[in-house]
Amino acid sequence: MLTILLRLIVLTAGIFLASYLVPGVTVDGYGPAIKAALLLGVMNLLAKPVLLILTLPINILTLGLFTFILNAIILWFVGYAITGFVVAGFFPALLGAIVISVLSIVLNRFI
Repeated sequence: MLTILLRLIVLTAGIFLASYLVPGVTVDGYGPAIKAALLLGVMNLLAKPVLLILTLPINILTLGLFTFILNAIILWFVGYAITGFVVAGFFPALLGAIVISVLSIVLNRFI
């Protein structure tokens, strides 16, 4: 239970960092950031494995770089689903997904 809470905090921090660094990602406060982190975690848990299997041939051809595109699509969807969390387009979603992924990788090493 503690690791789930820590991962939620890491995702929330990644969303705040992405909104600070990427000029197309905005968060209105802590509530939308936590809701977005929850939905992003659920989407990464349930939808991402299915999408990875469905796009396996293109993912193999691009040597795994298509995973960034899938992360961007998931983040873009979360931006549409949560009020107060706005992702302005595909390229801000791509940059935001990269920022969130890098921060999650770095901080999850310590968890």
